[in-house]
Amino acid sequence: MNVLRGYKKDDEDGSGGSPFQGLEKTTVLQEARSFNSNTINARKCAVVLTKILYLINQGTVFSTLEATETFFAITKLFQSKDVTLRRLVYLAIKVMSSMAEDVIIVTSSLTKDMTGKEEMYRAPSIRALCSITDNAMIQAIERYMKQAIVDRNPSVASAALVSAMSILHKGGGEVVKRWVNEAQEAVSSDNIMVQYHALGLLYHLRKHDRLAVSKMVNKLTKSSLRSPYAYCLLIRIACKVLESEERKSESSLYDFLENCLRHKSEMVVYEAARAMVNIDNVTARELQPAVSVLQLFLGSPKPTMRYAAAKTLSRIAMVHPASVTSCNMDLETLITDSNRSIATLAITTLLKTGNENNVERLMKQISSFMTEISDEFKTVVVDAIHSLCLKFPRKHHVLMTFLANMLRNEGGADYKKAIVNTLISIIEENSEAREAGLAHLCEFIEDCEYVDLAIRILHLLGREGPKTANPYQYIRFIYNRVILEKPPVRAAAVAALAKFGASCDELLDSAIVLLDRSVILTMQ
Repeated sequence: MNVLRGYKKDDEDGSGGSPFQGLEKTTVLQEARSFNSNTINARKCAVVLTKILYLINQGTVFSTLEATETFFAITKLFQSKDVTLRRLVYLAIKVMSSMAEDVIIVTSSLTKDMTGKEEMYRAPSIRALCSITDNAMIQAIERYMKQAIVDRNPSVASAALVSAMSILHKGGGEVVKRWVNEAQEAVSSDNIMVQYHALGLLYHLRKHDRLAVSKMVNKLTKSSLRSPYAYCLLIRIACKVLESEERKSESSLYDFLENCLRHKSEMVVYEAARAMVNIDNVTARELQPAVSVLQLFLGSPKPTMRYAAAKTLSRIAMVHPASVTSCNMDLETLITDSNRSIATLAITTLLKTGNENNVERLMKQISSFMTEISDEFKTVVVDAIHSLCLKFPRKHHVLMTFLANMLRNEGGADYKKAIVNTLISIIEENSEAREAGLAHLCEFIEDCEYVDLAIRILHLLGREGPKTANPYQYIRFIYNRVILEKPPVRAAAVAALAKFGASCDELLDSAIVLLDRSVILTMQ
């Protein structure tokens, strides 16, 4: 914006941060007194207005008196013919309308601009006027709003449609319902945003009437919308209607979703695929068209499309993993994607859809990039490995070794907790994995900085250790905790030793000796 040109040099010098950082409300309110000057300096006033908007956006609280005085001072700026300043005035009126009192004083000025010949003023003045108009005053501007909805200027029509939705949400539904004919006319507009906003208004007017919504959707699905945004909204509305139908796959709306998979806009195609995935009780056969489209998106040059496709396929894999196996080759190529979010989604999806023969190869591929992603994504991978271990219990050795290596690497508490929880869960659900899992956890507590995790592992050792073929091997790790750790961990270690003595006759004498030593250590 031109008013900020004076700050450009500071930004280029690398001073960093916002040019308005450190602003004080009192100072800005004093500067706002310049609005009352007989000669308005448009550039200076625009900078002050920008500061006020910045403070409001940052959460600065204006008292009712401060907001009202500032609001009335801002109304004096209608004298200026500067376009940039006038647009900032509209924005300030809209933002401050909920803070100040007697804001209706600018109604006549805004109505004049709304119906004037200056195109730059009309759209923002409509938004500002509707933000200060209460339900009792809507009828006074109804005629102007109807004209604006079907205006030839797309920005004016969109502003009127969006403002109508705002009025609707404020309780002015009875008046807005009378604008249905104009909204229906706007749906036929050549402008993509006007068509999108008009469809949104029509839906909000009819959303409580299921029959009316169904008729609207059936009518629009047979027509050809120009706007991809309107198509996406129509797909979402169609899905809501489809939820109430019993035989969804035989519905004409389901055919509409399949037809949208062949739309020229990638946005519409993805929205249709996502909608089909979200249908309740959808079968693998019904998902196949959506999976085929998402597979094509995996090779898209656009990172957003690759990410969206990988995320949706990951969701499908949770319910119908066999449906996604055809995409495994494409997903494997994404493991080396420069976008780590995409690579993580690809890995987790492969872990859900992979077979027993390629588990080792997947683990090798994953290990190459685990150090490059955040703990949040690492936790997602851990959860996927847990599911894979339950699916292929004979591969527990490979998977648990991988988790143990992850446990030794750097990471936060939540990440470490996720790995420990996964290892404990595998031990409890697969008896063959017990000894290997306990060995990995014993190594971890030798250098564990998290008290709660150490206590939980010691409790597990006390419960599962005596059941193993050679329980004696765990005594050393437990006793080391008695000597070296903090009191809560030492208490857990003593309890674990007692369980070994109580459960294993051959270890009873050794456990008593160690417990006696523990008492001596505590008394020292």
